[in-house]
Amino acid sequence: MKASLVLLLLGALGCWAVEVKRPRGVSLSNRGFYDDSKPFTCLDGSRTIPFDRVNDDYCDCADGTDEPGTSACSNGRFHCTNAGYKPQYIPSSRINDGICDCCDTTDEYNSGVVCENTCREMGRKAREELQVQAETAREGFRVKQLLIEEARKGREEKQTKLQDMVQSRQALQAQVDSLRTEKEAAEQPEQEAKDAHKKSWEESREAEKVEMDKQRSLEVFTELDQDSDGMLAGVELLSHPELDVDGDGAMSDQEAQSLLGGASSVDVSSFQESVWPQIQEKYKSEVPPSKAQEAEPEMPPYDETTQALIDAAQKARSQYEEAEKSLHDMEDTIKRLEKEISLDFGPSGEFSYLYGECYELSTSEYVYSLCPFNRVTQKPKHGGSETNLGSWGSWAGPEDNKFSSMKYEHGTSCWQGPNRSTQVKLSCGKDTVVTSTSEPSRCEYLMEFFTPAACHPPPEVLPGDHDEL
Repeated sequence: MKASLVLLLLGALGCWAVEVKRPRGVSLSNRGFYDDSKPFTCLDGSRTIPFDRVNDDYCDCADGTDEPGTSACSNGRFHCTNAGYKPQYIPSSRINDGICDCCDTTDEYNSGVVCENTCREMGRKAREELQVQAETAREGFRVKQLLIEEARKGREEKQTKLQDMVQSRQALQAQVDSLRTEKEAAEQPEQEAKDAHKKSWEESREAEKVEMDKQRSLEVFTELDQDSDGMLAGVELLSHPELDVDGDGAMSDQEAQSLLGGASSVDVSSFQESVWPQIQEKYKSEVPPSKAQEAEPEMPPYDETTQALIDAAQKARSQYEEAEKSLHDMEDTIKRLEKEISLDFGPSGEFSYLYGECYELSTSEYVYSLCPFNRVTQKPKHGGSETNLGSWGSWAGPEDNKFSSMKYEHGTSCWQGPNRSTQVKLSCGKDTVVTSTSEPSRCEYLMEFFTPAACHPPPEVLPGDHDEL
């Protein structure tokens, strides 16, 4: 639509003017209402007056239409013909106000101000600008046709790939189920063998601990038996205050005899059976225990039979995990393809090339990033976290040009305000580029985005209407 308007304006700006007689300030389209051979009826139909009262510098009509060429009516409008450029309306209050509003100078016909007619120069510049826009539209539309063809091929390829993967998924799922069964079947004897190995080791370790404890108790008995007579007397315990029973920090004869079970002395067997369990946590040996006693033993390697079961189960697990990962990857790809195929990329898919891409705009403070059909972000240039300005919502253009605007919503919330959102206005351009970003309302951003996909087919240049005089 914009390209059509551009080319029509080119035609109009380049035509020769044809003079049509009518009252000052009246447009050619309204000429039929001003017939000097008949009384004039106000355009709002409110009253009819003699024609000689048109432009008599007195406001008769409530809508001001009887004074198009004077400033008598506060709501009147003066039509500038602007031959060679674009016609326009100005408020009638600007007529003869000493300021040239019309490029053809017709608004200052009686003010004494000397105005220069700049319409032809303005028309020339406008035509040059419109020609550039028309060339952009033509080149952009040419690129758009290529994008449409690429989109068509890409969509067909994705649909074919999706169909193939959906069909393959069933077979892969069956393979995963089969490998899961094999894995579980291999893991049962593996676990039983590992449990048996662990139980055997724990029993062996427990027996070793009992033997080591017995050996340790014998070492302690030997240390305590100061006279080496093979009997431990109460007096031999008095030099070990750490064995204190009542907590006063000293070892008494009574406490020593109590530890010996009331006996005056005990042999090594009685010591190991009744005395050692009472003192083994308190006793401070003059000779530290051997490293073998302190070290925590490690479980020995599995025997060949058990290791073979472990290897078989590990192989089954690896095969299952590999197949399961392939299935998950396939399902992720299927979801991605389904999502991409379901997105609205325009009437002919021309916007599909934007999917998966991001376009940046750098300003003095921020770097803005537009990722079409995904999200818009803002990141400070000098450090700081990224802010989400909205995630893809929908096309938001008017009904007759739906694909001229994108809406991104539900971004990061503002302090005591709404969630951020961004409107992306799309315009025809040879290149794909973000040209500006603004915040017209708090937390509501506007982004200008140029793309060949927004270009429309340029029509042939039609001969324009004649300029008015």
